[in-house]
Amino acid sequence: MGLTYKRTNVYATADKAELDAIMAYNEGYKKFLDAGKTERETVANTIKLVEAAGFKPYVLGAKISKGDKLYYNNRGKSLFIIRAGTADLETNGVRVLVAHVDSPRLDLKQVPLFEKASMAYLKTHYYGGIKKYQWLTIPLSLHGVVAKKDGTLVSVNVGEDEADPVFYITDLLPHLSQEIDVKPVKDAFSAENLNLLVGGIPVGDAADSDRVKRGVLEILHKKYGICEEDFLSAELEAVPALKAHDVGFDRAYVASYGHDDRVCAYPEITATLQTETEQTVLTVLADKEEIGSEGNTGMQCILIRDILRSIAVSYGADPAVVRAHSKCLSADVTAGFDPAFPSAFEELNAAYVHHGVAMDKFTGSRGKSGSNDASAEYIGYLRGVFDKEGVIWQPSELGKVDVGGGGTVAKFIANQNIDTVDMGVPVLSMHAPYELVSKADVYSAHKAFSAFVK
Repeated sequence: MGLTYKRTNVYATADKAELDAIMAYNEGYKKFLDAGKTERETVANTIKLVEAAGFKPYVLGAKISKGDKLYYNNRGKSLFIIRAGTADLETNGVRVLVAHVDSPRLDLKQVPLFEKASMAYLKTHYYGGIKKYQWLTIPLSLHGVVAKKDGTLVSVNVGEDEADPVFYITDLLPHLSQEIDVKPVKDAFSAENLNLLVGGIPVGDAADSDRVKRGVLEILHKKYGICEEDFLSAELEAVPALKAHDVGFDRAYVASYGHDDRVCAYPEITATLQTETEQTVLTVLADKEEIGSEGNTGMQCILIRDILRSIAVSYGADPAVVRAHSKCLSADVTAGFDPAFPSAFEELNAAYVHHGVAMDKFTGSRGKSGSNDASAEYIGYLRGVFDKEGVIWQPSELGKVDVGGGGTVAKFIANQNIDTVDMGVPVLSMHAPYELVSKADVYSAHKAFSAFVK
């Protein structure tokens, strides 16, 4: 160990075998992104992956035996993956990996469909932190479920297939937008104008009203067997109708919707499935992080405590002792340093793309408000783990002090008396409809999570 600290560029130090491994790993990641653009789709896709690896459904309260490979599907929107190890649980605790699989998007309102000027629209309510102007004039797809009164659940996915139509939010032409152009960005675009254009052909008699709206309803009824009232019990999300793509002549990056936080969820899954370990591992794909981790599918729910207790009791261990000796990586993205906007970052402590997975000792805002702020002892432990396994990683913080900040699920896990720190992939254009990451950092996250669960 030298006297000075310097970050390591993963690409600059990778030999051909390592570079090939980085590129191959990200091909799987891109498929994962395209297969799951919502939390429900990601959970369903992950269940296929874990079942192919021999995992079985878990029933709450059932005994867990050493060697078991189990998963618990929480309402189709969050997932708990359990690998029951052979190591002593009271001494070693559980290795916990947590990422979230919800992303910023546009949700349909409960009464969304209306017609104006012979055009049919669906009203939306944005979910999570977005810049509203970024969602105008891009192709959008519609994903989700409609729960009918008889208990039938109808799945909807329109706009991803090449033969599908897409949906669209209009913007005002520059020739007429002088009044809008002088407003601050946060005030220039109204949330109530984020309406999806979904139809334009009228049906019925000329004397009828809302003929375009009726035409849309007839299509929905024919294809899905639903009527307008069924929107009352639907969860439908508008997301970018864009596939994951390589970026750059050298294909160093991946651009996609939903890197935040599926870029951490995928390495969690691969590390859990592929790493040989004696440790007991609990991997969580959580919902609702973008709106505060509320509800019974978010990480503020006591379900994680219930499952940890079930594991401990099954091993004949004290749940409190098991939690006290458990360790967690709260896997969430961080802001990558962007040379186009350097004033937002403190360059000495920013995360840089290509320089490995990033560890945020603290998050929060201003005076670390809302942060877990991991202990020096835990960071020192992880340094040793990563050095031993040759993991390239870097420290990070989310922008300059007093410029902004953000929160993660880390504090909710730490509240269970579990050592926890944030660790994830640096992202450029975070929360945009199409985000950017370095393939090297994605692969580095997989190596870090694998080292952690060993």
